[in-house]
Amino acid sequence: MIAIQVLVFIVGVLLVLRALLSAIRTFVVPRGAYDGISSAEFRFLGWLFGRIARPNLSYERRDAILALFAPIGLVILPIILLALVLAGFAAMFWALEPGTIESAARQSGSALLTLGFAQIDGWPALLLSFGEAAIGLILVALLIAYLPTMYTAFQRREAFVAKVGVRAGTPPSGTELLIRFWSVGLLNLLTDLWVEAEAWFIDMEESHTTLAALPFYRSPRSSRSWITAAGAVLDGASLLRSAVDVPTEARTDLAITAGYTTLDAIAGFFRIPTIARPARPDDPIKVTRAEFDAAVDELAAAGLPVRADHDQAWRDFAGWRVNYEDALLRLSVIVVAPDARWNEVARRPTRSTGP
Repeated sequence: MIAIQVLVFIVGVLLVLRALLSAIRTFVVPRGAYDGISSAEFRFLGWLFGRIARPNLSYERRDAILALFAPIGLVILPIILLALVLAGFAAMFWALEPGTIESAARQSGSALLTLGFAQIDGWPALLLSFGEAAIGLILVALLIAYLPTMYTAFQRREAFVAKVGVRAGTPPSGTELLIRFWSVGLLNLLTDLWVEAEAWFIDMEESHTTLAALPFYRSPRSSRSWITAAGAVLDGASLLRSAVDVPTEARTDLAITAGYTTLDAIAGFFRIPTIARPARPDDPIKVTRAEFDAAVDELAAAGLPVRADHDQAWRDFAGWRVNYEDALLRLSVIVVAPDARWNEVARRPTRSTGP
């Protein structure tokens, strides 16, 4: 019997330690730390919400349903951790004084929720009750401290998403971004946008891997999304570098580099496979040559000085887009992003180099 008590006590300790480790990885560690408990919870909720937000529903309806996914997941996670702590301490209480499971659970619940309705006898049990009460308060405090950080990062992200909506349309596109800046005679001020985009991408790389639920927090408007905004900025920069006959600007390249580095980091955190690095300029992309030519024709019709050699422009564009397309499209599917120009190609079964 003593051996069984020792074994049950050890199992209880391991349950509590596992819950604490999950809380530390999720709420405390200032870097992307994969955790099996939170991952399993969000995967199950993702499956459940996927069944509720069926593809045959209108996108607005699906967006309204999916807007609850990340907040509900974030609220449920501490409940799961508290349940693990309750079960772990119940096992320890039972190991100290074997009785009914109900009695051990009552003692554990009384201590965890600081209700004090269960009588605790003996110093070992008293110490356990104090420790459990402290752990319960710590877990609740971590969630309370976590939410302001989450929403501060969300607000920073969405401020830039809204700015891209104004400058690149809704839904946004790289083509529209260039046309709007050209139409008001401010194409030279795109440099400021690339600088801001670089900082935005760098901030997202940190926040969207540290705050694991944040990528699934949806924009206030169903027609906007952080991933479509990222795609519009990256496509606009790639079109500018490949198809528009203007002087080369290093800030454009830095924005693209920051963008695909960020998307790779976020995809990697969620264990989404992407193309191997370094990407080769001749690797295939899903945007077709015909779609690229149509975009270049739009730029020319708006008056932008497009390059005469469309073949070289296409090769240059493909060489830039191949760096970010794979992660961009896979993340678009994962977060159920609204359709925008060239992100709907995520649903195409094969990659291509031509029309």
